[in-house]
Amino acid sequence: MMMHTTLTQLRSLKLDGLATGLEEQLAQPGMAALSFEERVALLVDREVHARNDRKLLRLLKNARLKYAQAAIEDIDSCTGRGIDRREVMSLALGDWVNAGHSILITGPTGAGKSWLACALAQYACRRGYTAIYQRVPRLQEELRIRHGSGTFGKWLLQLAKTDVLVLDDWGMGAIDSMTRSDLLEIIDDRAANKATIITSQLPVEHWHAWIGDATIADAILDRILQRNHRFTLTGDSLRAEQSKPTKKEENTTPS
Repeated sequence: MMMHTTLTQLRSLKLDGLATGLEEQLAQPGMAALSFEERVALLVDREVHARNDRKLLRLLKNARLKYAQAAIEDIDSCTGRGIDRREVMSLALGDWVNAGHSILITGPTGAGKSWLACALAQYACRRGYTAIYQRVPRLQEELRIRHGSGTFGKWLLQLAKTDVLVLDDWGMGAIDSMTRSDLLEIIDDRAANKATIITSQLPVEHWHAWIGDATIADAILDRILQRNHRFTLTGDSLRAEQSKPTKKEENTTPS
């Protein structure tokens, strides 16, 4: 009865990991051979791991990554893809987030740019950093809505505090003058302070022309290019490869 009360109190204090660990110890007769200090250490370790797991789930949920399961450990480093696994791993394990570096990923459609960006952001979340994923083509409409509802300032502050911002499909479609100004505000808040990942089909040297306004383009690119790491992906579209029928499917397709 006393132990039941203790477990209830632990859970009411939101010490679920500790409560679960205690239940497991009670169910294992061999635990009696351990000292009090050893059992307490195991319980505390279980609570720490449980809190870390909950934090990671919360960070990934808030990030809303396009590929939430993307992981740097699964990077395709085959010949012709243009990805140096050692370079990516070295970057991911480094201090690029705290240093506020930009990561620029370019390449043809379907080359895996968005996946790589999400894998880097996901690993940042695993290290305890916050992240947010945004597709630039949809960003224009979202900015318009936020200006109209009066929430733009609050949202801009939220982005400024986010450790890693992923801007996917940069340079896809024209942007209006308001979006150009808003992008400058977003990038300026992060320059040399917070990390930004940008993916684009356009080579970096064409970004100035895409932004349009020369003054704003100079300001945005000056901030993005201060401290950056670049990956240029190559190869055929992964989507096309995934959509190809297998030999078995080809043989069973009616003529």
